[in-house]
Amino acid sequence: MPPLAVTFDDVVAAAARLRGVAHRTPAITSATLDERTGARAFLKAENLQRMGAFKFRGAYNRLAQLDERERKGGVVAFSSGNHAQGVALAAKLLGIPAVIVMPTDAPLAKLAATRGYGAEVVLYDRQTMNRSDIARSLAAERGATLVPPYDDPAIIAGQGTAVLELIEDVGPLDVLLVCTGGGGLLSGSALAATTLSPGIAVYGVEPAAGDDWVQSLARNERVTIPVPDTIADGMQTQSPGELTFPIVQALCAGVVTVTDEELCDAMRFAFERLKLVIEPSGAAALAALLTGRVDVRGKRVGVTISGGNVDAAAFARFIA
Repeated sequence: MPPLAVTFDDVVAAAARLRGVAHRTPAITSATLDERTGARAFLKAENLQRMGAFKFRGAYNRLAQLDERERKGGVVAFSSGNHAQGVALAAKLLGIPAVIVMPTDAPLAKLAATRGYGAEVVLYDRQTMNRSDIARSLAAERGATLVPPYDDPAIIAGQGTAVLELIEDVGPLDVLLVCTGGGGLLSGSALAATTLSPGIAVYGVEPAAGDDWVQSLARNERVTIPVPDTIADGMQTQSPGELTFPIVQALCAGVVTVTDEELCDAMRFAFERLKLVIEPSGAAALAALLTGRVDVRGKRVGVTISGGNVDAAAFARFIA
């Protein structure tokens, strides 16, 4: 196997950069959840992270490593929302100009927050336009640094710090369930988990309507699908990342899917039983746990709650 683009040491170095900047989010437990699943579950509540999602970790780790010339040139990112906010906040903290390419149908709360952190937002139609092409063109025009949402070693390493913290706080795990879009969180988490908990089974969780990971792993190559029609706006990716795919292939047990209805059920459970507000994308791993997609009975299970950025009106509809 060729060497992977990121190592566990990169995750440890990212944790040092994030110390005192990112929140060390809590590991939530629930007797009701344990009784219902037959497992001992630990939920890493990244919905309580700065800007409301794990994306801040990777964004800050990437931007903190820019040199003075790169900082003056600014950064360009593309995202449906959480990476947008993560880059915008990291750029604000580090004094770096930021331009974010976002889809016209992005949740209003995510658009407002991204602008609120001081970033310039450029809108595009996700059905007819290619966001990465737009971002690359803008970066070239402005002499800025492109900060992709997941296919970057520093982004992957930063995202892995969430599970690094989880295992440091609760001890070794038998199973880890990770919300999965492009694979930044999944690959970074796998690097941390397989080092700190040898023998752990790491599973990604994606929407059934956007099963690019399931198809890609089955064919042993990256598959591209149409834009997924799902309420999980943070998981409307069309293909696994070029850097994340081989890491997941090497270290993970697989990827499972959940339906939009199951995402809503998980959001409702988290709200009613755990008093947590979770966005659809952030509820995927919890949905997999609640529906028994992976056999966890009698096991210690880590679950990523990847984000909580959702409009109040939309949240009410989802859990109604």
